[in-house]
Amino acid sequence: MIRKQDRRLRVGVLGCGPIAQFAHLESCVKASNADLYAICDAAPDLLARMGATYEPEKMYGDYDEMLADPELEAVIVATSDAYHVPMSIKALEAGKHVLCEKPIGVSVEEGKTLAEAVKRSGKVLQVGHMKRFDPALEAARDFVRDEMGEILALKAWYCDSTHRYTNTDAVQPLPITSRLAKKPGGNPKADLRQYFMLAHGSHLVDTARFLCGEITAVRARLNERFGAYCWFVETEFANGALGHLDLTVAVRMDWHEGFQLYGENGSVIAKTFNPWYFRASEVDIFHEKDATSRRPLGADGHFFRRQLEGFAETVLDGKPQRGANVEDGLASIRAMVTIARSVESGERVELAGVTGAV
Repeated sequence: MIRKQDRRLRVGVLGCGPIAQFAHLESCVKASNADLYAICDAAPDLLARMGATYEPEKMYGDYDEMLADPELEAVIVATSDAYHVPMSIKALEAGKHVLCEKPIGVSVEEGKTLAEAVKRSGKVLQVGHMKRFDPALEAARDFVRDEMGEILALKAWYCDSTHRYTNTDAVQPLPITSRLAKKPGGNPKADLRQYFMLAHGSHLVDTARFLCGEITAVRARLNERFGAYCWFVETEFANGALGHLDLTVAVRMDWHEGFQLYGENGSVIAKTFNPWYFRASEVDIFHEKDATSRRPLGADGHFFRRQLEGFAETVLDGKPQRGANVEDGLASIRAMVTIARSVESGERVELAGVTGAV
């Protein structure tokens, strides 16, 4: 049963494509402290169908008109990657809070421009790294923060599967599409190195930062064979921990994602599932002090709804931001750009000095 609070954030969703249909529109309907106030899409047929299904108060074919609505308080940017930064800046300049899909941008310069816009606006911007709202990963982060002591090392992996669409097609409804949909120029999948790093590597990098803090330098290698891409990334953290990140697209097996984390007072082992199963990770937390291993249930695995509720708590109640902020988003871009530069040079590269795009 959906239980709504008396005061709820009035949210407009920009873009009614697959990610909005699979994640954000339903999240607005189910969130306890937010409402689907408006939707906006350039394709009138798609807008009409989503409007009939989700019944927002307002529907807009023009983004500027939606932003001019004084009742609208926040925008979810659920568009193609190329539109994330300009559409977020437009919303901020219109006085709206923003929850933007990841990655927040494709270059360091874009990320900096957005960070400056957030600072000028005084509004909340949250990046859609929804894995931070996996309740089992939150429990792991709490253990790392409160009990683990010094971190020795992290091994983390994100391996997309050749069978992922067989899996997801079985559990998801078919997305509603439109020939009139607005698309960026060019093919975002023309450069698969960039596309896979932005789509998948952004998750892996953010999870590593969520658990272990700032990444300062990397040494990366990339192997491309039989249409598969495998990055092995030796990672240095500001706290002195070592890391090994494995991004592979796609493995000839089931979805394979998780991490092992070794610390002074215990360890954590995690298995993360295909996100569209809406199933919390299986996380085993070993406490050295009493030699016990504990696994949080994490019954509520709707990460997208949980991230919207966290975003709304920050906007409405002034609570500390639990999700990734714009600086986290910029740090993810820096890490991905640094990985790309290290692959090109074969050398260790520090994040602080990188510029350009992934």
